[in-house]
Amino acid sequence: MVNNKVILKAVSNTLQYTGIKLANPYPFEIKSGCTYVVIGENGAGKTSLGKILEKGWNIGMNRILGDKKSLCIKSIEFSDIHSLTGCNDTYYQQRFESTANDGIPTVEELISGKISEQLWLDMCRSLSIDDVRHKRINYLSSGELRKFLIINMLTEHPDMLIIDNPYIGLDAASRDLFNSLLADLARRGTAVMLLLCNTIDIPGFADYVIPMKRLSIGEMAAVSPDTLPGIRAKLENLFDFSTRIELPDTTPSIPIDYHTAFALSHCNVKYGQNTILKDVTWQVLAGEKWALLGRNGSGKSTLLSLVYADNPQSYRNDITIFDHRRGTGESIWDIKRRIGYISPEMHLYFNNGESLLTVVASGLHDNVGCYRRISDEQRSTAMQWLQALGIGHLADRYFNTLSSGEQRLALIARTLARRASLLILDEPLHGLDMARKRIVAQAIGQITEHAGISLVYVTHYEHEIPAMIPSSHIFRLAKP
Repeated sequence: MVNNKVILKAVSNTLQYTGIKLANPYPFEIKSGCTYVVIGENGAGKTSLGKILEKGWNIGMNRILGDKKSLCIKSIEFSDIHSLTGCNDTYYQQRFESTANDGIPTVEELISGKISEQLWLDMCRSLSIDDVRHKRINYLSSGELRKFLIINMLTEHPDMLIIDNPYIGLDAASRDLFNSLLADLARRGTAVMLLLCNTIDIPGFADYVIPMKRLSIGEMAAVSPDTLPGIRAKLENLFDFSTRIELPDTTPSIPIDYHTAFALSHCNVKYGQNTILKDVTWQVLAGEKWALLGRNGSGKSTLLSLVYADNPQSYRNDITIFDHRRGTGESIWDIKRRIGYISPEMHLYFNNGESLLTVVASGLHDNVGCYRRISDEQRSTAMQWLQALGIGHLADRYFNTLSSGEQRLALIARTLARRASLLILDEPLHGLDMARKRIVAQAIGQITEHAGISLVYVTHYEHEIPAMIPSSHIFRLAKP
């Protein structure tokens, strides 16, 4: 039986980290072997609280009691990929180019010496990633990568593990496996803290819930499987953000003068001995709306890279985009300027101190990143979209200081501001709280009302598939 001893107490009335100050009117304590859920809307301060507990004990007037020297407190964020590889922000943009990846380590190289063979195998089986060992780290899907980051962190045997938005990128089966792993971890004595923004994600094994709103930490409440439904309903009061929006001009910026948005015919993608896509055929016509579904590692991101002109192997395959066969003279910019694209890892491209307004305005160019001069007109357009999605007040904040949910909302604004005729939305709602999911769903619905606009929508939550997508337009991708 686990001895649920207190490992830290946050007793000061305020807690702060890198300019963010949190009110703490209800001092709280963390016990070993217990699972804590910190829940609140995007921007409530959850990420800041996690960072304070991990490494902000001695900042400002923070007063946290405990033996910090003897405690191992670790947190996981998706951006931790940089610390694992030592790569810069061009890392993901190069991941489909085999010749650019010789210096990227494999999973085995990163994990070697940190964990026993048997424990590695057991953890991989528990998260259903038995086949990733010899993959280079940037060939992992977002779901596979998240699982690997978790295993890598667990090799350090933390006393407390903090996970920000833990379910992003995980398919339904993986979420169940992940919850089993976390529950077992708590039973072994590790304190687990999950930073969540949706009540539906609170796991049944949670012991305590800490609500947060507007940079204020609420009173901790005990939870059990019996009381969880009532607590979930009560916590919905945290998400009262207005869902009425007025969008700027959404008319496509380029006339829709094609019949076929894209067509893939018997396409194959392979890196070394790893087959990512095998004999994939799919066609999306102008004006059609489709959902793309598939388990972690099934190749969804790779498939989309063929459409978005990011993958050199598109020239080896039979691919038509906007009525033109790939390799017949069109440039990748001819393709990209017609596409609005967002992916789970896109926030990794903006790590160089850009303001939120600059990041959104840069989407009006065809490249990913902030490399070209931005005009006053583009800044004005970007600001209109930020205001429409309720984050205009953050325009001057550095992008990399925002919470993951605020970053995602900004990247959605960046994508929609392009007024593209083909929208490729790869898990667009992940990391958004309940109210902001409704806002983005409403915006997508309004934009796709225009005749001729095509949509490819990727999600692991089938209940989030937009209503305008008919059941006959669901493309399921299986592992090869």
